[in-house]
Amino acid sequence: MKWQEVRELFPNQFLLVSILDYHEEGDKKIVDEVAPIRPIEDEDANQEFFKAKEGTVVYHTSNEEFVIHIRRDPLMKVRRI
Repeated sequence: MKWQEVRELFPNQFLLVSILDYHEEGDKKIVDEVAPIRPIEDEDANQEFFKAKEGTVVYHTSNEEFVIHIRRDPLMKVRRI
């Protein structure tokens, strides 16, 4: 489902969505197709964002475009335990 269709069906709310298709433009991932999973209450959005599994994300339908900024920080190191 296109993001604009989702915005019309679920106006002004957070949604947990599965990302079906996207393309990259520089440091941005532009999401083209999503599958809505369920609406999220405003007060639960932060918690649900961090609980989201790979390929899913919590996003608000007030955003005209579904854009994820890609962070490529060469100074950031991940310590493996």
